[in-house]
Amino acid sequence: MNKSRTLVNSYILDTLSSSFMSCFVYLNLFSASKSLILRKRHFTNQAILPGRIPASYNCKPHQKADMSTHRVPIAPQRVDAPLTQSATFLVLSVTNKPNAIENVRSTLAGVDSLAKNVSIRDLNAQFACTVGIGSDIWDRLTGLPRPSELHPFREIKGAKHTAVSTAGDLLFHIRSERRDICFEFERQLLDQLGDSVSVVDETVGFRYFDVRDLLGFVDGTANPVGLAVPGSVLVAEEDESASGGSYIVVQKYSHDLPGWKDLSTEQQERIIGRTKIDNVELDDATSGQRSHKTLNTIEDEDGNEHEILRDNMPFGSPGSGEFGTYFIGYTRRLWVIEKMLERMFVGDPPDLHDRILDFSKPLTGTTFFAPSASLLASLGSD
Repeated sequence: MNKSRTLVNSYILDTLSSSFMSCFVYLNLFSASKSLILRKRHFTNQAILPGRIPASYNCKPHQKADMSTHRVPIAPQRVDAPLTQSATFLVLSVTNKPNAIENVRSTLAGVDSLAKNVSIRDLNAQFACTVGIGSDIWDRLTGLPRPSELHPFREIKGAKHTAVSTAGDLLFHIRSERRDICFEFERQLLDQLGDSVSVVDETVGFRYFDVRDLLGFVDGTANPVGLAVPGSVLVAEEDESASGGSYIVVQKYSHDLPGWKDLSTEQQERIIGRTKIDNVELDDATSGQRSHKTLNTIEDEDGNEHEILRDNMPFGSPGSGEFGTYFIGYTRRLWVIEKMLERMFVGDPPDLHDRILDFSKPLTGTTFFAPSASLLASLGSD
């Protein structure tokens, strides 16, 4: 009798153990699948500031990756990648060295592989690199039809301030939660490019508290979110050969922080068009001087508002007195950013320029086009 009871108990324990292990394996597989799904960039109706991950994502920065359950989340030509803790904005010019064009072509076609080689070191670092090609080099480098709006950055001269135009054939917008990942990608990239390029500008940006600029205001609030992102950023049927690409404008602004700090908070808020602490939008001025927010709101002739995607980042060095914002705007329609800059520098009405320019001086200004990932990869084909 005792022997039979022992056998029954043993059977029950074995059954429970088997069920427990099956449940454990299932939960692990479900958790891994959920993690993979949530890590993919997807569009929802939830408003997300660049660089902010909703609590529902349940992601922990820098948590150790499980190589057995994760795949490499890489999309090297993601113009809509989230704002990360660190970024490098690298602008290059192609040299006249023999085989420079061929080497650059080959390197751009292999950016995907280079990104995988670097990003696999930390699968949670949200690495992304977007490549932009300038107007002056487009024809020689690609041999493909030119995007309809692509042209060099046009200098805009106002009564008091000027949006300068500077050189640049290639842009690499390198992003990651980790500074060392950005560094390593840039190092390997420049090793491959060698003397085929020269560095025009290299700016290292960082995320500042709750997505604020060094002037103390939240930056990027007006960005499109969810399903509005592709329609605002990616070229579509209006220019079939450039479909899937995006225009990029970059400007490196240097701030006069001492002068800005001399203003009262109320004066700063009137210039920006939002409250400083809680980022509440202020009413538009009905006449006279307009705020930065208002001057950057662009509508077409039919009254339709057009948005752009900003991935701006602060940069600087307190020891050398350098403080600034690196502006980078992605857009489906280049004229939208050009209209913003015209309203800022010339003024609307004319001679009433954006007051933020009294404390922020543009040091650079360059336009690029980020082709689709498939077009970029095809540059290595003969």
